[in-house]
Amino acid sequence: MTTTEEEAARSATLPAGYVEVARALHANLRQVLLGVPSAVTVAVVAALSGGHLLIEDVPGVGKTVLARGLAASLGAGLSRVQGHPDLLPTDVTGVSTFSQDTRTWEFRPGPVFAHVLLLDELNRTPPRTQSALLEAMEEEQVTVDGRSWPLPNPHLVIATQNPTGQLGTYPLVESQLDRFSLSTPLGYPDAETETSLTLHHGGREALPSLRPVCTTADWQRVIALARRLPIAAEVAAYAVALCRATRQAAGVRLGASPRASITLVRSAQAHALLYGRDFVSPADIQAMAVPSLSHRLVTDGQPGAGAAVVHEVLHTVGAPRP
Repeated sequence: MTTTEEEAARSATLPAGYVEVARALHANLRQVLLGVPSAVTVAVVAALSGGHLLIEDVPGVGKTVLARGLAASLGAGLSRVQGHPDLLPTDVTGVSTFSQDTRTWEFRPGPVFAHVLLLDELNRTPPRTQSALLEAMEEEQVTVDGRSWPLPNPHLVIATQNPTGQLGTYPLVESQLDRFSLSTPLGYPDAETETSLTLHHGGREALPSLRPVCTTADWQRVIALARRLPIAAEVAAYAVALCRATRQAAGVRLGASPRASITLVRSAQAHALLYGRDFVSPADIQAMAVPSLSHRLVTDGQPGAGAAVVHEVLHTVGAPRP
């Protein structure tokens, strides 16, 4: 049996339509983000796994376009918040105001109460505003004036970040970074892709033509299916071993947390679903290791050194046999 036949046989055991939704989402994003297939895969896996996504790179390479394309493809409402030094926590979460008509305090939800929140240039916001997202990203609720309000389900936070050290940026704190399941850079496009963009092929010009590939209810069901995808104990232990190895790696002051182990497994499950497999293999763990772990590591090296540490760990930690 060929590899293609094996994948077809495995996908046949998955509920009809779920793999098609995942692949249609991937195809949609490839229309708007040209030349960076790895970033498209990471964005799709974030959506399918129910995680949050951090996009890191210089301005003007398509970070916002990717986020808008993802929301449009999921058929979900999108709220966009532009990060700036004067942004207040209540500008994101909402605020309680006193109504003269009813003589009571009423809560006015902020932009976080959307299925997809795009926080552009998150690291241009001060730490107290960044902290306002911690509860929302982890507990799927917002607490204002002692009362908790549930967020829509599913709930996806997509944040973009300019390179550390640029003027007007604040470093993201470790607890904030750890709540992002996946991160990806985009990088500058090659000459051929950049020429296509100048000719209005892809990019922002392609956004109006995107059609939703599912409803929010379908999206929620796909997430639930991905989390039920079987994973052998040995493969889960391999994911844990990778995370634990980062804590002892040379030059690492803060390694991957237990939360990282959980999100790595969930991302691998979504990655397997995207490729039509009804089980998680060590290859799925390896494919998601760098986007799942690199942004969480605090190292003594230059920004971006976390990816090199994860690559080294992948070479030193043995994978279980199929």
